[in-house]
Amino acid sequence: MAAAKRFPDRDEVAAVRAEAEQLEPGGTDSATKRRLAGRVMARRDMGKLVFLDLVDRSGRIQLICPSERTGELELHLGDIVGVTGSPARSRRGEPSVQVDELEVLSPIRTPLPDTFHGIEDVELRYRKRYLDLLMSAESRDEAIKRARMVSAVRAYLDGEGFIEVETPIMQPRYGGGFAEPFVTHSELLDADLYLRIADELYLKRLIVGGLEKVYELSKDFRNESYSYKHSPEFTQVEWYEAYADYKDTAARMKELVRDAAEATIGGTKTTFRGHDVDLADFQEVRFVDALDAHGVWTRDETELRAKLTEAGVDVSSDRTWSQLADHAYSHFVEPELIQPTIVYDWPIELSPFARTTDGDDTLVERFEAVVSGMEFANAFSELNDSEEQAQRFAMQESDREAGQDEAEPGDPDYVEAMSYGMAPNGGCGIGIDRLAMILLGKDSIRDVILFPGLRARD
Repeated sequence: MAAAKRFPDRDEVAAVRAEAEQLEPGGTDSATKRRLAGRVMARRDMGKLVFLDLVDRSGRIQLICPSERTGELELHLGDIVGVTGSPARSRRGEPSVQVDELEVLSPIRTPLPDTFHGIEDVELRYRKRYLDLLMSAESRDEAIKRARMVSAVRAYLDGEGFIEVETPIMQPRYGGGFAEPFVTHSELLDADLYLRIADELYLKRLIVGGLEKVYELSKDFRNESYSYKHSPEFTQVEWYEAYADYKDTAARMKELVRDAAEATIGGTKTTFRGHDVDLADFQEVRFVDALDAHGVWTRDETELRAKLTEAGVDVSSDRTWSQLADHAYSHFVEPELIQPTIVYDWPIELSPFARTTDGDDTLVERFEAVVSGMEFANAFSELNDSEEQAQRFAMQESDREAGQDEAEPGDPDYVEAMSYGMAPNGGCGIGIDRLAMILLGKDSIRDVILFPGLRARD
């Protein structure tokens, strides 16, 4: 039997179900004809009638079919079918379609997993996401919600006058974060290229070019291991706004998150990592004050190492003061930030692209946004002095020489671009996968990525 090429003019299950719900039990709206298509996910034979459950993207509905029609078609569980019929309601009150015509559009060749329990093997769900989506209405709903979240992010930025741009994925120099890159080779250029770890430096070149308000929603790559919040391939949105600073950016970040939450889950309250949180209510704390509250703030490397060691923190891999400070923050402070929190004014050594604060040249205008112990946004008042930027790159090079492999490499072309004059600007990056984790209440980043990277099976 050849599969059908098309099934035009179909209605969504949810719309027809809503029509059927208006009928009295046992009633049929014979004057109305609807066309549905989807997958048969359940079958109940009741003498002269066969009851089928039809599922499409929008939902599930019962089909009431004469048994001889399904017998002629050799219908199997999992077949994709097209149906023409009338909205109806069974005697037990179940919204249904009284079937006039039914055709198989695509027959199933491999039996479905257990349709009641679905896929319980977590790794199998990741490896065969199509089966997970097929068997789980919850998984389909979450995939749709994530898509709505992304659309809301774009709609917010577009509505605020930003333009969406595209920057290179393969770059001669990588930058914009502390990370290890993936390396590839261009035969055309006879040169190694790096998959971008962030979009920052190219987007800020566009600020130099006068575009003033730009963003990119893109895939980025970091050659690092998985954790519950890390994926080597991930999605983020970065935006840069001329004539704004990190306070303006914090206000914009809150608005964007609120809009994304309302579009995704219908409000700003969610449960993430076992905690009830409200994304409409952000607290604030200075980086220095947060570490000082735990007795681990000092600018002396030897003293900081001693304090952390005394507190039972393994600092054997920390070779520089900046690594120690970052370790102190991630160990003592970040895990305790449950409600949405902005941590601001960071040490200059941890932020090579941010402007210094007005009151302290050792701190910069940077903030991170944290929920339930997980950072999901990072923002700066961007440094826009080319000479100072060159000095910051030199400082990072010193850290690299001291053994901090992930320190920011220099980018002379970016410094040259800045030398033509860059408007003061604020920039922010939000991890789309992490925001999805928060909104959907998922403890693992793999649960919000449709096709996460996995090791090959033996």
